[in-house]
Amino acid sequence: MNTPNERLATWLCIAGLGPGDEALVTPEVSHALAQATDVLGYIPYVARVAPRPGLTLHPSDNREELDRARAALALAAQGRRVVVVSSGDPGVFAMAAAVFEALEGRPDWQQLDVRVLPGVTAMLAAAARAGAPLGHDFCVINLSDNLKPQSLIEQRVRAATGADMAMAFYNPRSASRPHTFERVLQLLREACEPERLLIFARAVSTPHEQLRCVPLSQAQADMADMRTLVIVGSSTTRRVGRYVYTPRSAS
Repeated sequence: MNTPNERLATWLCIAGLGPGDEALVTPEVSHALAQATDVLGYIPYVARVAPRPGLTLHPSDNREELDRARAALALAAQGRRVVVVSSGDPGVFAMAAAVFEALEGRPDWQQLDVRVLPGVTAMLAAAARAGAPLGHDFCVINLSDNLKPQSLIEQRVRAATGADMAMAFYNPRSASRPHTFERVLQLLREACEPERLLIFARAVSTPHEQLRCVPLSQAQADMADMRTLVIVGSSTTRRVGRYVYTPRSAS
């Protein structure tokens, strides 16, 4: 596939920077950043992009996703080469959906060359560190109630638990909603055996990485924060030495 600058002088790339380690940034993303005139994103993600002549950095607050998407599209429409950065993969609870949402109702923008450049997610990086806890069917749930009600979060956790599949939780616990993850743990305890394995993976692939695996009976809400990715195993998930894996088959 052609790189953006080889196809058109004007483009918008929505790029995933991976979980933190620069070695996990894909060559495709690095190439787009090297060609960009403008980079937009949440403040700490833009800070990961090195300044250089000809590049304008546009950091903004985390709750300004739609405004950021519209600003990026407007810049691309002016003939700029624009990269919108997210951590992990831009299509997983990140900026890709916001950009396409901003495209709705704007036919003048829909002819722009927009590309999504994938990245390594926190979920996949955490699973790799632990072993293979996502080796069979699994689902991913964002525990933040910023864009959906708490009741829907609980409904989805119950459904996934009832289906006996592994789960990965993003944004499990923040200062503004410390009780959300406590409620999720309560739901898990009501439906799962005490030995069910939980992996708490914080800041994976950074110097601050922490990885902890505990049975559900020992899991506490304060083991997680907004930089933690939580993986809940299925009933078949088990330890093998210092690793955790979920068998590929199920009965």
